[in-house]
Amino acid sequence: MAAPIKTFTVEALSVRVYAGQEDLAADVAREVQAHLQQTIATQGSAAAIMATGNSQIRFLETLVRLGGIDWSKITLFHMDEYLGIAADHKASFRRYMRERVETLTKPKAFHYLEGDALLPIDECERYTDLLRAQPIDLCCLGVGENGHLAFNDPPVADFNDPRLVKIVKLDDACKWQQIKEGHFPDLASVPPYAITLSIPALCAARKMICIAPEKRKAAPIKAALQGPRSTDCPASVLRQQAHCTLFLDTDSAALL
Repeated sequence: MAAPIKTFTVEALSVRVYAGQEDLAADVAREVQAHLQQTIATQGSAAAIMATGNSQIRFLETLVRLGGIDWSKITLFHMDEYLGIAADHKASFRRYMRERVETLTKPKAFHYLEGDALLPIDECERYTDLLRAQPIDLCCLGVGENGHLAFNDPPVADFNDPRLVKIVKLDDACKWQQIKEGHFPDLASVPPYAITLSIPALCAARKMICIAPEKRKAAPIKAALQGPRSTDCPASVLRQQAHCTLFLDTDSAALL
């Protein structure tokens, strides 16, 4: 059975480090499975926010393969989408979630952010209403190479944001990550704006699971855990979240 090779806390945040991505994904999947099972047993249903990105793929594959979850009692949300992008675009987060989660698990509902909505501000309000009507039991998220959470890049992140959903301009570091991950061919192809859940919206979940493997995450993880707690590294806010666990591998923990 996969187990962390090291555990520690930074302020209120629990941190687990694993020998490799397979062990990390296996343990996270079991943790998520147990939490969703318990939540459904206690209240009859559950709601979760899921993250996209290359760092989440192995976890999602492991979770779906693990089974043991009554997805028909789970309502799902996701946390961001490019503004103006079609749902069938290869980089669309709706497509990512539809192919990797929805079609394989058939949840009770999957509420998608419509990035190509004709009225984006109205779309933010629609999704805000959905979130306000549905308490979130679990938020699974990652950390960007610039330390972002969802699309809360350093220039637009706000730890006390009054909004749950907003339109943001993506910074170049974020765009370059999307290119390096193979989602777009060049900088001009990356949409300049996105719709994202705010940091308070993510942190409002009853339980948070942050999955951040790979060597390219080592610098933002060091900044998040050992640098100033500020929007210069939005992930540093996780140090204040006692209901969050951060899952790392030896590569992403290499600079700690």
